[in-house]
Amino acid sequence: MGIFDFISKDKKESLDKGLEKSSKNLFSKLGKAIAGKSKVDDQVLDDLEEVLITSDVGVETTIKIIERIEARVARDKYLNAAELNEILRDEIAALLEENNSQDVTGFNLPVDKHPYVVLVVGVNGVGKTTTIGKMAAQYQQMGKKVIMGAADTFRAAAVDQLKLWGERVNVPVVSHGMNTDPSAVAFDAVKQAVEQEADVVLVDTAGRLHTKVNLMNELSKIKRVMQKIIPDAPHEILLVLDGSTGQNAFIQAQEFTKATDVTALAITKLDGTAKGGVVIGISDQFKIPVKYIGVGEKVGDLQPFVNRAFVESLFKE
Repeated sequence: MGIFDFISKDKKESLDKGLEKSSKNLFSKLGKAIAGKSKVDDQVLDDLEEVLITSDVGVETTIKIIERIEARVARDKYLNAAELNEILRDEIAALLEENNSQDVTGFNLPVDKHPYVVLVVGVNGVGKTTTIGKMAAQYQQMGKKVIMGAADTFRAAAVDQLKLWGERVNVPVVSHGMNTDPSAVAFDAVKQAVEQEADVVLVDTAGRLHTKVNLMNELSKIKRVMQKIIPDAPHEILLVLDGSTGQNAFIQAQEFTKATDVTALAITKLDGTAKGGVVIGISDQFKIPVKYIGVGEKVGDLQPFVNRAFVESLFKE
């Protein structure tokens, strides 16, 4: 089955370009690790471990990948060092398949959830509001009726930014302005979506990593008021992480998964960094599906995450 069965040609080109820095970084390090080696020995494995850790895959996930490669070396007895790229690609693809067991449906909406309510969480500066705007634009392009809720009421910039996105993509934004009750905004956004028979509701939330208790209480309250209108809302809690922060993205994921039931991840800003390996580690460590990745500035550069396409682009020489 070809890669284009999963992702269009222009999306693949955008993905290749967005992961170019990560790919070059990985290949240059791999090249050094196997230089002058004819087989995969302990020294190559030690060097490979360093390559993966310094590519932001994370220690635990790196150990897991090394153990898989060791098992293959033991099974196949003799592995050519030149084959290491292909073996590594296979094992990373297999690991991503396990953690994102099915390629996440991206912008497809479940037929039995109408409107489909998405609560978007994440710290300030990770591209949360931009991600919501790009999601709204793509749903709009698909002919879906979208409503956005500006429930990050602690920053005037966040409310204004979402309103700008609303104007730009012609999507209504429910806003009560700054320093208002976030849960009241979420309530009104969901209520309006039901009344107007919208297909999807995207609700922005405050990104301050204040104490976990406050964050937990705030998100719990938002969920409770949504449920007064739609008992099983939100249908998705999407955590947005900035891929360019590398290991810091792991810490943010830890904080937010403790504070609320995160069900999907969006990893942004991968085009400006060589830290694309962070996607592999976060997917493996948190067992939460990576649903979207951001690989550029354009609206279409927020892409549904497709395991095979991602690995192909990361290992593109």
